Amino acid sequence: MKYNPDIIRSARKSLVIEVRPDGKVTVRAPYSLPYKEIEDYINKHAGKIEELIKKQNGRNAGALPKFTDEELAEAVAKAKEIIPPRAEYYANLIGVTYNKIGIKTPKTRWGSCSSKKNLNFSALLVLMPEEIMDSVIVHELCHLKEMNHSARFYDEILKVMPDYREREKWLKTNGSKYTSRL
Repeated sequence: MKYNPDIIRSARKSLVIEVRPDGKVTVRAPYSLPYKEIEDYINKHAGKIEELIKKQNGRNAGALPKFTDEELAEAVAKAKEIIPPRAEYYANLIGVTYNKIGIKTPKTRWGSCSSKKNLNFSALLVLMPEEIMDSVIVHELCHLKEMNHSARFYDEILKVMPDYREREKWLKTNGSKYTSRL
């Protein structure tokens, strides 16, 4: 295979190819899909993969410098001040409770919610517009009602944040400008 992708198997139903900000190709595939079918899929979509790699390389050409340890420490400290009260505010609106909030600097996730009702958020959220940070907080809190990404889950988000889709789109478009600096 031309791209030497990372292949990540999970309980998913479909196959997806992504090109990370560093240009590395990742394939997410169902456990049951034979390697040959994955290889065929990659070869069939080689043109699209090349397009995505070029796009990422173009983004990287104007890349911002990496965050310093001091900048990251400041973001974490600021996030520990700002995010918990915002989470508490939205938890009350949504009608859920949670246990702990963790603040980290992951490269791929803006937030997460565990089955133990613990929430984790990226410290980088405090560097973004407040409405974007709030959309991630609401997203994770709604997982306390629906631990999936079903229509019911999104209905819960939209009850609290009717413009969530626009905020989500902003994050998908602009998020890599932040994570690429890690």
